[in-house]
Amino acid sequence: MGEFSHRSGLKQQNKGFKSRHATKGQVKAKTKGKVDVQTSVKHKHNAVSHKVDRKNAAKVAQLKKRADLVQSNRLFNGSTGAPKILAIVPLCPDVDASLLVRDFYAAAGEPVPYACDQPSVLAVERFKQKLHLVPLRRNLLEILDAVKVADFVLFVVSAEVEVDTFGDLVLTTIKAQGVPLTFSAVQHLERISTKKQQDAVRKSLTAYMEDHFPQDAKLFHTAVEAEGLAALRHVTQQRPKPIVWRDRHAYMLAEDVAFVPNEGADADVGALHVKGYVRGNNLSANRLVHIPGHGDYQMKAILSSTAHAAGGMEVEEEVLDAPIAGQQETLVFENEPDPMEGEQTWPTEEELKEAEERVQRLGALGGQSELKKKAKRVPKGTSAYQAAWIVDEADEEDEEEEDEEDETDVTMMDADGVAGGSVDWNTMGLGHNGGADGAGEGEEEADSEEEYEDLAEEDDGKESEFDAEYDADDEAKQYREFLQRQDEERDDLEFPDEVNTPKEPAARVRFQRYRGLKSFRTSPWDPYENLPVDYSRIFQFQNFKRTRRKVLDSLEEGDVSAGARVTIILDNVPRSVIDAFHPSRPFVVFALLPHEHKYSVVNFTLTRNDKDSAPVKSKQPMIIQSGFRRYVVQPLYSTNTRGGSNNVHKFERFLQPGRSSIATVYAPIQFGPAPVLMFRKDPDGVPTKWDADCAQPLIAHGSVLDLDPCRIVSKRVILTGHPFKCHKRGAVIRYMFWNPADIDYFKPVQLVTKLGRQGHIRDTLGTHGYMKCVFDGPLKGEDTVCMYLYKRVFPKWTTVMYRAEEEERGSAAGAHVEDVEMKL
Repeated sequence: MGEFSHRSGLKQQNKGFKSRHATKGQVKAKTKGKVDVQTSVKHKHNAVSHKVDRKNAAKVAQLKKRADLVQSNRLFNGSTGAPKILAIVPLCPDVDASLLVRDFYAAAGEPVPYACDQPSVLAVERFKQKLHLVPLRRNLLEILDAVKVADFVLFVVSAEVEVDTFGDLVLTTIKAQGVPLTFSAVQHLERISTKKQQDAVRKSLTAYMEDHFPQDAKLFHTAVEAEGLAALRHVTQQRPKPIVWRDRHAYMLAEDVAFVPNEGADADVGALHVKGYVRGNNLSANRLVHIPGHGDYQMKAILSSTAHAAGGMEVEEEVLDAPIAGQQETLVFENEPDPMEGEQTWPTEEELKEAEERVQRLGALGGQSELKKKAKRVPKGTSAYQAAWIVDEADEEDEEEEDEEDETDVTMMDADGVAGGSVDWNTMGLGHNGGADGAGEGEEEADSEEEYEDLAEEDDGKESEFDAEYDADDEAKQYREFLQRQDEERDDLEFPDEVNTPKEPAARVRFQRYRGLKSFRTSPWDPYENLPVDYSRIFQFQNFKRTRRKVLDSLEEGDVSAGARVTIILDNVPRSVIDAFHPSRPFVVFALLPHEHKYSVVNFTLTRNDKDSAPVKSKQPMIIQSGFRRYVVQPLYSTNTRGGSNNVHKFERFLQPGRSSIATVYAPIQFGPAPVLMFRKDPDGVPTKWDADCAQPLIAHGSVLDLDPCRIVSKRVILTGHPFKCHKRGAVIRYMFWNPADIDYFKPVQLVTKLGRQGHIRDTLGTHGYMKCVFDGPLKGEDTVCMYLYKRVFPKWTTVMYRAEEEERGSAAGAHVEDVEMKL
């Protein structure tokens, strides 16, 4: 008989290796169709949805929606409810917003007020609600300020005249800022024949408004009492549309404003009493408030303000809320840099000069008008009268050149970012534009140094009559500058960042602040390296998302709820605020969230407006409206990309149309998304116009992106060279550098070609800038060799609040002075 054997039950089976990063293909090859019986349940069993459960869920959602509707309507219902704000915006030049106010009062059966061009509260007893009618002029800033707080917007169009350019601008800016519920009213319809009213005019105007607001395109002819009453019914029965960025703050449209000066010598500063209804969110006396165009202020108290039914007399009642010592927000908006701290550097002379100019500019905005002294280089023996006729060359040059590297005191840096010694530009014989002066010219300049002197002359900041009128030469010069800017924008769009290597100064001096990166997205770059002094003045959050979440969670901590009629008392308000107040213009107050008074590095997402074709250069002064604020800045544009692991983004010299860009500025902190509008700032001395005749066009629009001081904006330059001789993988390249020292300096930087080859510099050849290079493949003769260099750039701290009233007063004062001089 044969031997008997059977399979052993104690056969050893080793445990397989646990691969954490196995791909789907590896897992499939490992299992080979096997099915794992022991599967773990990672989620709960999905219960079968029955009809009763679905009906119950729908009923809960319906009750929640109904509760929200009742809560929102309770704010406006009753005799003590808040009135709905109706902004009346004229779009055509021949319409009048005050006539709409008369029509609404006549339709409601109320007596027409004496001044229909001023905001007034209409009590509609038939619908048991009130309307705050705000008729507006054809002024863009006033319209934007009123729409910020409006519950409804009524656009007034004409049956005879079409909507002009200003009307289109108003519609564009309102849509970019945030649109509440809208409807339209037509005027002068009675002048059109009855047959054409319904068929031609009404259909045409309705189609035009549907093009801008498809869901809200109702058109009323309020001159007819029945249609005026229908318009009132439409407003009173509609629920206001929520606007997220606005409703996060407590805001108020003032019904009455009074100024109480302080006792003593300081009578130009006092307490400002603002009366109105609280809207949006809860109001707290510990928070700061912002008045557009005037700044941020602290509150002394919040008083209740009610009106008795009999007599309608106003009675100031108890104090609803008062600031608590130690918990009230301060007016400190920037840090004080410590020059002795180890992480900071001592400011250079240029930075101190910029700080002094900023202080002088802020002092001029505050009303401190002093004569500024400026030095002019004139021959010896020249009197002040003769010096006034000499044109200074420095005045003719543009302050913002294309390249800012020709500075007098910079730090030597190689391709890897290693700091070296400083360079004295005066000893190198360089001109102002970075070019080389000849030896004979340098000796002639040195010999003529003693023939000139610096003569200080007074500059009172006023524009003379000669400066106001340009002759043919000035117009030709401005036209040449305009064409040059257009050519620069086209070159930047067609050949981005490509520059020609100058012969003088040397490339190692001209591009000493640049560095080479192996990878733009992954190469390490320390965000705290070589920061300017302005970075020591800003505020940075350790965890911005966590701070933002805590701030948004504390929105309802205020003691004064929305819908209450109160009087807020602002402390230490200058008299200029009440001087600028006019009853026919909207006066708006916004409450700030915690930390929103402090400054930081703010990034905006902007999209260029297609209707404006003028070049927009980086660091060009612009007027930016961010949410409820409006200030003048010099934005720094960069690409709207996610960025790599190093958070590096490419600098853009121009704001190009057809794509979105990121604008980086020093600005007050703002939580959450908020609309951003950008307008062009006119040159100094020329007031910016906002009226219908010459309103500023909308340059770009967007929203607030984030607050990230560590976002690196890198300026790129591309040095190009051309193959002279090619042999397999080797080639001789010329026209990239002009001397062997520059080639040895930039030897570690990688080379790339426009056809996709990569290489590096091997050695110099001769003394005229020829170099031997090796690439990863054969190089074609028509290819172009490029070297990419990068430098971090920072925005300028030139942020000041925009005050339209000061520009208007300045232009009016200048016109008055010229009139007096003409009479003399």
